[in-house]
Amino acid sequence: MAASDAASHGIRRAALGDAAAILECLRLAFEPYRQYYTPEAFADTILTPEALPERMSNMTVLVAASPSGEISGTIAFRMSSAQEGHLRGMAVRPEWQGKGIAETLLRAAESELRPLNCKRITLDTTALLERAVRFYKKRGYRRSGATANFFGMPLFEHEKLL
Repeated sequence: MAASDAASHGIRRAALGDAAAILECLRLAFEPYRQYYTPEAFADTILTPEALPERMSNMTVLVAASPSGEISGTIAFRMSSAQEGHLRGMAVRPEWQGKGIAETLLRAAESELRPLNCKRITLDTTALLERAVRFYKKRGYRRSGATANFFGMPLFEHEKLL
């Protein structure tokens, strides 16, 4: 496979038939960080075959797919309150990282949240995901100051005002 850029990929809503590819994408994207996660936090991040259908019923899950149907990335989002959207589970397969897939997925999720009267979008990340934090910061996300306990790890909320 010749990975060039995101232009050849389409963004679409995930179907249950995409489950194995989504789980593989999450696992591959987060595997380099496994040692820094608690086992529970890692399992919640990469999901399980049982947890993914629940996520798909509670959130909109998008995938980036090549013309041949290969899933190169994923993101989930939902309205968490009347004017606030929340992003979760952004992952891009390692061979597609740095090629515009993440940008395309993020824009698609934000574009679907805007017409829902969304004024603020949040996402959570661990401090160890420095590359992801830089990515989000370049796209207008800032730490809100809110911190949560994520299975024994600090989880930092980032926000973008629309």
